[in-house]
Amino acid sequence: MRANLPASLVAPGHPDFAVSSAILAELDQRAGGAGKLAQEVPALLREVVDDVIQTPRTGRRSYDELEKTEKTYIGTRVEIMLRSLLSLPRGRLDAVVAGHDTDIKHTMGNNWMIPGEAIGQPCILVAADEVRARSYLGLIVARPEYLTASANRDAKKSISAAGFAHICWVFSDYPYPPNFWRTIPAESVERIVSGRTGNERVMALFREVQGIPVTRETVEGVARQKDFMRRIRADGGRGTRDLLAAEGILLLSGKYDGPLIRALSLPTGDFVAHTPTTNEELAAARAAGWKI
Repeated sequence: MRANLPASLVAPGHPDFAVSSAILAELDQRAGGAGKLAQEVPALLREVVDDVIQTPRTGRRSYDELEKTEKTYIGTRVEIMLRSLLSLPRGRLDAVVAGHDTDIKHTMGNNWMIPGEAIGQPCILVAADEVRARSYLGLIVARPEYLTASANRDAKKSISAAGFAHICWVFSDYPYPPNFWRTIPAESVERIVSGRTGNERVMALFREVQGIPVTRETVEGVARQKDFMRRIRADGGRGTRDLLAAEGILLLSGKYDGPLIRALSLPTGDFVAHTPTTNEELAAARAAGWKI
């Protein structure tokens, strides 16, 4: 999505102001209050995209590597997840909001494709920019005058350059969690995903990624086993934690190792790995019970 978008013209006196205000007010209410959509939707988009890329299983790291059918499925999944998040009833289109049949459109590109049945109807617009890690949520009443004159072979039209000014934004160019796997070198990804067992892969993960918070979901995806939390603990000396400690690497839990994480000035998250390199760091680790 382009970074510079025109200011919205949807204000009192605009023909779409009443409908847009009613729909956005209900979306806020269903989300749990003002600002909640900005908290929930970017994380939802990250989850959906990552679930389809499946880096730990496929080795793919980006949206661009997906098949066309997978990209289409992301749009369908966003619609389903957003409707579930907000408990929106189905209607003639994707949802009924404030009494209006409303379509839900998602894009990973620069525009949305509006089908014929949604022309003249409100459309919730969702977008994720993988390269810049930015996200968008808005609403447009898809009037013909806001759309391009031409259509694609599926008879869908996109929003015209002038039509972008008639989008009422909940948030735009808003921070979106980056794809974790794109933040680390490709050779590190290869070493992680090539492990034969869950323990090998998780150990490789924390050898390669240190000083950076790693989520529970990332560890679960790498481990690919139901008892991954057991394996990440000591597990009688056979688990990831003890095996990494034998290599001089601390595998710290944000839940249980908070004091040591703070003492080492590490970022807080579900898990973070660190190799102590100074006498002070080694002393802090040993004082916390680590045998390194």
